[in-house]
Amino acid sequence: MRGVNRVMLIGNLGKDPDVQYLEGNIAVAKFPLATTETYKDRAGKLISQTEWHTVVLWRGLAELAQKYLHKGSLIYVEGRLRTRSWEDKEGNKKFATEVVGDNLIMLDKRGDAHGGHGDPIEGYNADDIPPPSADPGETLPF
Repeated sequence: MRGVNRVMLIGNLGKDPDVQYLEGNIAVAKFPLATTETYKDRAGKLISQTEWHTVVLWRGLAELAQKYLHKGSLIYVEGRLRTRSWEDKEGNKKFATEVVGDNLIMLDKRGDAHGGHGDPIEGYNADDIPPPSADPGETLPF
């Protein structure tokens, strides 16, 4: 039987995406994403619980994030969990679990992000983003 590794998050960026280019001009973006759940305790007091997730986007999605996302942006991201391990300078083994996104929808209103009139910004997945050599003005709907 095959397993399923899917993550769907809606949250706000904790800081601007950090975009780096690897060998071959491959873009990779990394940023913290906060998701907050709110519930009432037995006394009826409203409790908010925030979780922080590290999101990693590759290639076209990374370039999209660099161009349009900023600290506080509200997004929907869908992807899979990946755990990396490495050794620190003292030889201790370290682990990091990240969400590798392959679908992104920007939920900010156009007025918030681009000076528009409040329509949601279109969503994209990794297959929709043109390669870096393509002219984005010809392929993006806005």
